[in-house]
Amino acid sequence: MAPLMFLIGGTLAGLVAGRAGVRRLRPWPVPLRGGLALMFTVTGIAHFVGMRQELIDMIPPALPAPGFLVTVTGVLELAGAAGLLWGRTAPWAAGGLSLMLVGMFPANVHLALNGTDLPWDDRLAPRTAMQVVFLAATLAVVAHYAREARRAEPVDAQPEDRRMKV
Repeated sequence: MAPLMFLIGGTLAGLVAGRAGVRRLRPWPVPLRGGLALMFTVTGIAHFVGMRQELIDMIPPALPAPGFLVTVTGVLELAGAAGLLWGRTAPWAAGGLSLMLVGMFPANVHLALNGTDLPWDDRLAPRTAMQVVFLAATLAVVAHYAREARRAEPVDAQPEDRRMKV
C-alpha cells in the first residue's frame, strides 16, 4: 500500500505545485512522472534496505538466484526513477518500468497465494489492483510521449499544384 501512497502523494504534490505556478510541472505527465519516480525510488531502496529478505522470499522457487534478482530489480527501479525525471528519457524509462512491472508480477502472485498471515493489501485482489494502477501510470507516460512525438513529426509535403503555371 505504501508504494501506492507515494505514487498518489507525489503526483498530487506535483499537480498542486503546477497549479501554484511552477511552470515545469504544468503538463499532467510531469507530476505523474514525479509520483512514479518517488514510488520507484522508495521501492528500489527497499530492495537493499529494510525489506530485502521479504522481497527475496517473494521470488517463486522456480527462479534461480533470488537475491541476485532482487538486486537487479532494485537497480532497475532506481535507474528507472532517475530516467523518469528527465523528459528525454522519461518515455523509455516508463516503458522499461512497465515491462518490469509485468515481469515482477509473478512474485506478487506467489506471495499472495503462498504467504501466511498476509495484510489485506498483500492478498491477490488488492495486490493485482495496485499493480494495474502502477502499470496504467507508466503506460500513460509512454502514451503521452508517443502522441507528442507523432504531433512533432513533419506532415508530408503536399504535392505541388499539378496545373501548369503560366
